[in-house]
Amino acid sequence: MQIRNSAQSVRRNFFALSSRLWLTLLISLCCLSGTVAIYAGDNVSIHHSFLGVGKANRAVIIGEDGDVEWKFDMPASDGWVLPSGNVLLALYGTKDFPHGGVVEVDRKTKQIVFQYKGRQKEISTVQPLPDGTFLVAELGPQPRAIVINRQGEIVKTTPLQCQTGNTHMQTRMLRVLPNGHYIAPHLLDFAVKEYDPASGEVVKVIATDQRGREKRDWPFTAIRLKNGNTLIACTNGNRIIETDPEGKIVWSVTNDDLGETLFADACGAQRLPNGNTVVASYRAKGDQVKLFEITPDKKVVWRYTGMKSGFHHFQILTTNGKPIKENTWK
Repeated sequence: MQIRNSAQSVRRNFFALSSRLWLTLLISLCCLSGTVAIYAGDNVSIHHSFLGVGKANRAVIIGEDGDVEWKFDMPASDGWVLPSGNVLLALYGTKDFPHGGVVEVDRKTKQIVFQYKGRQKEISTVQPLPDGTFLVAELGPQPRAIVINRQGEIVKTTPLQCQTGNTHMQTRMLRVLPNGHYIAPHLLDFAVKEYDPASGEVVKVIATDQRGREKRDWPFTAIRLKNGNTLIACTNGNRIIETDPEGKIVWSVTNDDLGETLFADACGAQRLPNGNTVVASYRAKGDQVKLFEITPDKKVVWRYTGMKSGFHHFQILTTNGKPIKENTWK
């Protein structure tokens, strides 16, 4: 009996070791292509395709296999793949767009079919609106949210109430809410503000300096969820928080929670329909993780290590071949 038990123990140890070796080999092979698919229950592995934007990487679409499927050689801070397949981008300053701008690019020909040139210091974000117009954050001496039409005309202006000493750090990821209000993360103000665009009044403020301002929990992305909570990526603070409607933190994630250093300047974030959250680490370099997906119980279920630099923001497009629905939570 003792010999039989010993033999069974050897077999169990052998199979456990073999499983670990195969898993290590799988992760190594995936790293070569830049995408690591991790089994997330029921033996189902996760594969995402996404649009990624930044200064170093420019604007790229990465397939579920980790390969670059499309690239547009201009530095971008925000972007969307539109229903038409065209790509909408908020541009950093360039020779042709000295104060930044907005372009819509034909994905097949890479020709610019729409453009708007910034009129102050910088354009930080853009969002397509249902009526065909675009919501844009324009930074400078008079930071403002503007709505532009397809002719490049400004049809609505709302002043943004934030500091003016550092233009670049005024706001990021300005978005419109279902109630028509705007939500704007103001980095150096340590505040996410909700605006009534008609009056310019700030109707709600969510502070992000609960740990003290020395932690630099600068809000970068703010997403109003269906349950009324707000998901906030705190860039230099390297954490994600979720607050209730009163601004109380009900969920947060840091590198300490993950047990490894994946947060490296947490800029972009996206809440997926399944409740998981994808985060961009803008300062990641080389073979470091640039994007990763975490579950509500803080387990990492997908990571992307391709390219040589991190992304400013991104848009998850498909998961295991299926388009992401309600793809506006970014």
